[in-house]
Amino acid sequence: MKVVFLEDVAGTAKIGDIKDVKPGFARNYLLPRRLAMPATASIVKSAEARAVREARLQDARDRDAQAVANRLDGQAITISARAGSTGKLFGSVGTADIAEKVGGILNTEFDRHNVVLHEPLKELGDHAVVVKLTKNVSATVNVSVIGEDGTTAADIKTRAEGGGRAKKLEAEASEETDESAGSDEYAAEEAGEKADEE
Repeated sequence: MKVVFLEDVAGTAKIGDIKDVKPGFARNYLLPRRLAMPATASIVKSAEARAVREARLQDARDRDAQAVANRLDGQAITISARAGSTGKLFGSVGTADIAEKVGGILNTEFDRHNVVLHEPLKELGDHAVVVKLTKNVSATVNVSVIGEDGTTAADIKTRAEGGGRAKKLEAEASEETDESAGSDEYAAEEAGEKADEE
């Protein structure tokens, strides 16, 4: 069945597109929701005019969003969360937490669905997170997750390296002690052999 799309349908078509679709898809989904209409000459002409108008509106929205994106791009956002000694969070930082901070920067509500986060942040550290402003414009913010006590991922790494260095020094010291003890035993054996010879 040939239809003209009156709205964008993700993965199928954009507004104004004329496509052949399966009759069941058209009857059961597209037509009842007014996403598409049968492709008659008058509807095609109307849809093309609407597509041009929609494109102009989208360009205007994108220009406005670009100004906001320039303000947001590279902004540092700090979120504190409860974390263990290894830097793993008790819980996670999700889209709602980030959207709240972005909204604070913009002095407006920001929809959490516009934060592109494939999975919640579960560790301390710095993360680059994309926020969508329109379907064509997005910005990247730098989210730093720190512990409630101000601990950062760098602090934990330093502690781990420091602890590792201390253990290494301790191991080296015990090896030297073992070697010196071994040489003393050898010296004592040698002295005993000389005494036997005499």
